Amino acid sequence: MTQTMQSVSAGADLVAPLTFIVPQDTKPAFHSTALTGGAQKLFFETESIAVSIADMRPLAGDLSVDREGFELHRHATAVADLYDDEAVETRYYPEIEALLNERFGADRTVVFDATRRADSETGAHNPDGLRGPAIRAHVDYTVLSGPQRVADILGEDEATRLAASGAHIVQINVWRPISGPVRRSPLAVADASSVAPAQLLATDQVFPDRVGEIYLLAHAPTQRWYYAPEMTPDEILLIKGWDSIDDGRARFTPHGAFRFAQTPDAAPRESIEVRALVVIGNAEVG
Repeated sequence: MTQTMQSVSAGADLVAPLTFIVPQDTKPAFHSTALTGGAQKLFFETESIAVSIADMRPLAGDLSVDREGFELHRHATAVADLYDDEAVETRYYPEIEALLNERFGADRTVVFDATRRADSETGAHNPDGLRGPAIRAHVDYTVLSGPQRVADILGEDEATRLAASGAHIVQINVWRPISGPVRRSPLAVADASSVAPAQLLATDQVFPDRVGEIYLLAHAPTQRWYYAPEMTPDEILLIKGWDSIDDGRARFTPHGAFRFAQTPDAAPRESIEVRALVVIGNAEVG
């Protein structure tokens, strides 16, 4: 459901609508744009619920992907044009891999995917089509599709070797504004510790050649939501999408755009997100 954008002041906590799945008796599913050639086809209902969304900036120094599931960092890029596919793959990917290797003390990081989004009338250009903000609260991977993505990216043999060796593997999204400051349709992230497992509903995402699985989020009043007001292109959000370790740390971090404009003439939000696998320990290729 499309919501009318509301105006708020810079840096304020706010109340705004987020889009949640309505729980149902059968497994939810949707046909991807790659399958339909146009809009996604949904086989579930959603509901728009106004929630409190707090400014994360006062907490930025204490945030942890292992506790809240997300972090805010200042990190400039040397890539002048993030709409340049070749520059993104050959220069931006290595930047992000180096960043994540340092942040996590990783043996290896593999960036495997990038998506641009814009809340302009047409959306942002990607090799597989135009994309707008993802407004449904979701997590990109599940307890099943996380390990499958590792096998898809690193190969079945290497995934098996890493699992047997006890390697720690984390999937991280790195979200950055392409232009800024972001004054409309920012990204909200949920404190993963405030989300109960039963609120994460495994949902089939149907592509032309495969079926993936993501979590869509059902609403609960105990969930805590945050955003970073007026993010600029030299800032990034790290969002944990899956963790191979299940020991009480954050494993799945719901997120989704919410529709509001800081001012009536605010420029469209433009952003790029890259997805990466971070391999920590026992990462030498066998």
